[in-house]
Amino acid sequence: MSTTNHFFIRKLHSFLGLFPISIFLLEHLITNSLAIISPDKFNAAVLFLQNIPYLNLIEILIIALPLIIHGIYGLYIVYIAKNNLLRYSYLRNWMFYLQRVTAVITLLFVVIHVWQLRVAHSLYGLEINFNTIQNQLADPLWFIFYIIGLFATTFHFANGLWNFTVSWGIVVGEQAQTFTWKLCMLLFLLTSFVGLVEIWAFSQ
Repeated sequence: MSTTNHFFIRKLHSFLGLFPISIFLLEHLITNSLAIISPDKFNAAVLFLQNIPYLNLIEILIIALPLIIHGIYGLYIVYIAKNNLLRYSYLRNWMFYLQRVTAVITLLFVVIHVWQLRVAHSLYGLEINFNTIQNQLADPLWFIFYIIGLFATTFHFANGLWNFTVSWGIVVGEQAQTFTWKLCMLLFLLTSFVGLVEIWAFSQ
Protein backbone atom coordinates (compact mmCIF):
# COMPACT_ATOMS: atom_id res chain seq x y z
CA MET A 1 0.00 0.00 0.00
CA SER A 2 1.44 3.37 -1.04
CA THR A 3 1.95 6.15 1.48
CA THR A 4 -0.71 8.30 -0.21
CA ASN A 5 -3.30 5.51 -0.20
CA HIS A 6 -2.49 4.61 3.39
CA PHE A 7 -2.90 8.26 4.46
CA PHE A 8 -6.24 8.57 2.63
CA ILE A 9 -7.65 5.29 4.01
CA ARG A 10 -6.51 6.14 7.53
CA LYS A 11 -8.21 9.53 7.31
CA LEU A 12 -11.36 7.90 5.89
CA HIS A 13 -11.28 5.34 8.71
CA SER A 14 -11.00 8.13 11.28
CA PHE A 15 -13.72 10.22 9.64
CA LEU A 16 -16.19 7.32 9.41
CA GLY A 17 -15.57 6.57 13.07
CA LEU A 18 -17.09 9.95 13.87
CA PHE A 19 -19.47 10.45 10.94
CA PRO A 20 -21.74 8.54 10.94
CA ILE A 21 -20.74 5.71 13.32
CA SER A 22 -20.42 7.77 16.51
CA ILE A 23 -23.61 9.64 15.67
CA PHE A 24 -25.40 6.31 15.25
CA LEU A 25 -24.03 5.16 18.62
CA LEU A 26 -25.36 8.28 20.35
CA GLU A 27 -28.72 7.87 18.63
CA HIS A 28 -28.79 4.26 19.81
CA LEU A 29 -28.11 5.32 23.39
CA ILE A 30 -30.80 8.01 23.23
CA THR A 31 -33.38 5.59 21.82
CA ASN A 32 -32.54 2.92 24.38
CA SER A 33 -32.76 5.49 27.18
CA LEU A 34 -36.50 5.66 26.56
CA ALA A 35 -36.67 2.20 28.16
CA ILE A 36 -35.83 3.94 31.43
CA ILE A 37 -39.09 5.91 31.15
CA SER A 38 -41.29 3.01 30.09
CA PRO A 39 -41.38 -0.01 27.75
CA ASP A 40 -44.11 1.71 25.72
CA LYS A 41 -41.90 4.74 25.07
CA PHE A 42 -39.10 2.49 23.83
CA ASN A 43 -41.43 0.41 21.66
CA ALA A 44 -42.91 3.55 20.11
CA ALA A 45 -39.43 4.86 19.25
CA VAL A 46 -38.42 1.53 17.68
CA LEU A 47 -41.63 1.45 15.65
CA PHE A 48 -40.97 4.99 14.43
CA LEU A 49 -37.44 4.08 13.34
CA GLN A 50 -38.63 0.93 11.57
CA ASN A 51 -41.06 2.99 9.49
CA ILE A 52 -38.54 5.53 8.20
CA PRO A 53 -38.81 5.69 4.38
CA TYR A 54 -36.03 3.85 2.50
CA LEU A 55 -34.83 2.37 5.80
CA ASN A 56 -32.98 -0.55 4.21
CA LEU A 57 -31.09 1.75 1.87
CA ILE A 58 -30.22 4.11 4.73
CA GLU A 59 -29.01 1.22 6.89
CA ILE A 60 -26.80 -0.14 4.11
CA LEU A 61 -25.26 3.14 2.92
CA ILE A 62 -25.09 5.18 6.12
CA ILE A 63 -24.62 2.50 8.78
CA ALA A 64 -23.52 -0.89 7.43
CA LEU A 65 -21.04 0.29 4.77
CA PRO A 66 -19.20 2.76 7.04
CA LEU A 67 -19.10 0.10 9.78
CA ILE A 68 -17.62 -2.48 7.41
CA ILE A 69 -14.95 -0.08 6.13
CA HIS A 70 -14.10 1.16 9.61
CA GLY A 71 -14.10 -2.35 11.05
CA ILE A 72 -11.97 -4.03 8.38
CA TYR A 73 -9.34 -1.31 8.34
CA GLY A 74 -9.48 -1.18 12.12
CA LEU A 75 -8.54 -4.86 12.24
CA TYR A 76 -5.65 -4.11 9.90
CA ILE A 77 -4.44 -1.39 12.27
CA VAL A 78 -4.69 -3.83 15.18
CA TYR A 79 -2.68 -6.37 13.18
CA ILE A 80 0.19 -4.02 12.32
CA ALA A 81 0.21 -2.16 15.67
CA LYS A 82 3.42 -2.42 17.66
CA ASN A 83 2.56 -2.35 21.34
CA ASN A 84 5.42 -1.45 23.67
CA LEU A 85 3.72 -1.31 27.07
CA LEU A 86 6.46 -3.34 28.72
CA ARG A 87 9.09 -0.81 27.68
CA TYR A 88 7.09 2.41 27.86
CA SER A 89 4.21 2.21 30.32
CA TYR A 90 2.95 5.73 29.62
CA LEU A 91 -0.70 6.78 29.71
CA ARG A 92 -0.87 7.37 25.97
CA ASN A 93 0.68 3.98 25.31
CA TRP A 94 -2.08 2.46 27.41
CA MET A 95 -4.69 4.45 25.49
CA PHE A 96 -3.15 3.26 22.22
CA TYR A 97 -3.26 -0.35 23.42
CA LEU A 98 -6.80 -0.15 24.84
CA GLN A 99 -8.06 1.47 21.64
CA ARG A 100 -6.92 -1.61 19.72
CA VAL A 101 -8.28 -4.08 22.28
CA THR A 102 -11.67 -2.36 22.41
CA ALA A 103 -11.73 -2.23 18.61
CA VAL A 104 -11.81 -6.03 18.46
CA ILE A 105 -14.33 -6.38 21.31
CA THR A 106 -16.57 -3.66 19.88
CA LEU A 107 -16.55 -5.18 16.40
CA LEU A 108 -17.46 -8.60 17.82
CA PHE A 109 -20.19 -7.05 19.98
CA VAL A 110 -21.70 -5.06 17.11
CA VAL A 111 -21.72 -8.04 14.71
CA ILE A 112 -23.43 -10.29 17.26
CA HIS A 113 -25.87 -7.56 18.33
CA VAL A 114 -26.84 -6.77 14.73
CA TRP A 115 -27.20 -10.46 13.88
CA GLN A 116 -29.38 -11.18 16.91
CA LEU A 117 -31.74 -8.28 16.34
CA ARG A 118 -31.62 -6.55 12.95
CA VAL A 119 -30.74 -9.56 10.80
CA ALA A 120 -33.10 -11.84 12.72
CA HIS A 121 -35.83 -9.22 12.23
CA SER A 122 -35.27 -9.19 8.45
CA LEU A 123 -34.82 -12.94 7.97
CA TYR A 124 -37.10 -14.48 10.58
CA GLY A 125 -39.50 -11.70 11.44
CA LEU A 126 -38.21 -11.32 15.00
CA GLU A 127 -40.12 -8.51 16.65
CA ILE A 128 -37.77 -5.92 18.09
CA ASN A 129 -39.32 -4.54 21.25
CA PHE A 130 -38.73 -4.15 24.95
CA ASN A 131 -39.69 -7.75 25.77
CA THR A 132 -37.32 -9.18 23.16
CA ILE A 133 -34.31 -7.43 24.69
CA GLN A 134 -35.53 -8.11 28.21
CA ASN A 135 -35.71 -11.85 27.49
CA GLN A 136 -32.22 -11.81 26.03
CA LEU A 137 -30.73 -10.01 29.02
CA ALA A 138 -32.43 -12.47 31.39
CA ASP A 139 -29.59 -14.84 30.50
CA PRO A 140 -26.65 -13.95 32.82
CA LEU A 141 -24.10 -14.67 30.10
CA TRP A 142 -25.75 -12.28 27.67
CA PHE A 143 -26.15 -9.74 30.46
CA ILE A 144 -22.38 -9.82 31.12
CA PHE A 145 -21.64 -9.81 27.39
CA TYR A 146 -23.70 -6.65 26.93
CA ILE A 147 -21.95 -4.88 29.80
CA ILE A 148 -18.52 -5.76 28.40
CA GLY A 149 -19.65 -4.68 24.94
CA LEU A 150 -21.00 -1.41 26.34
CA PHE A 151 -17.74 -0.44 28.07
CA ALA A 152 -15.65 -1.45 25.06
CA THR A 153 -17.85 0.54 22.68
CA THR A 154 -18.08 3.71 24.77
CA PHE A 155 -14.34 3.73 25.47
CA HIS A 156 -13.50 3.15 21.81
CA PHE A 157 -15.86 5.97 20.89
CA ALA A 158 -14.58 8.49 23.46
CA ASN A 159 -10.88 7.75 23.03
CA GLY A 160 -11.36 7.62 19.26
CA LEU A 161 -12.95 11.06 19.41
CA TRP A 162 -9.81 12.36 21.13
CA ASN A 163 -7.64 10.69 18.48
CA PHE A 164 -9.75 12.36 15.80
CA THR A 165 -9.27 15.85 17.26
CA VAL A 166 -5.50 15.33 17.42
CA SER A 167 -4.93 13.55 14.09
CA TRP A 168 -7.03 16.09 12.19
CA GLY A 169 -5.19 19.01 13.79
CA ILE A 170 -8.27 20.33 15.58
CA VAL A 171 -6.59 20.33 19.00
CA VAL A 172 -2.94 21.40 18.99
CA GLY A 173 -0.56 21.67 21.92
CA GLU A 174 0.13 19.45 24.93
CA GLN A 175 -2.14 21.26 27.38
CA ALA A 176 -5.05 21.49 24.95
CA GLN A 177 -4.73 17.82 24.06
CA THR A 178 -4.60 16.79 27.72
CA PHE A 179 -7.68 18.88 28.52
CA THR A 180 -9.55 17.43 25.54
CA TRP A 181 -8.58 13.90 26.56
CA LYS A 182 -10.04 14.51 30.03
CA LEU A 183 -13.28 15.74 28.43
CA CYS A 184 -13.40 12.63 26.25
CA MET A 185 -12.87 10.38 29.28
CA LEU A 186 -15.70 12.23 31.02
CA LEU A 187 -17.82 11.48 27.95
CA PHE A 188 -16.79 7.82 28.27
CA LEU A 189 -17.98 7.74 31.87
CA LEU A 190 -21.23 9.54 31.03
CA THR A 191 -22.15 7.30 28.07
CA SER A 192 -21.17 4.20 30.05
CA PHE A 193 -23.39 5.26 32.94
CA VAL A 194 -26.32 5.91 30.61
CA GLY A 195 -25.77 2.52 28.96
CA LEU A 196 -25.65 0.73 32.32
CA VAL A 197 -28.90 2.36 33.42
CA GLU A 198 -30.47 1.28 30.12
CA ILE A 199 -29.32 -2.33 30.61
CA TRP A 200 -30.74 -2.21 34.14
CA ALA A 201 -34.06 -0.89 32.78
CA PHE A 202 -34.30 -3.75 30.27
CA SER A 203 -33.46 -6.25 33.02
CA GLN A 204 -36.35 -5.33 35.31
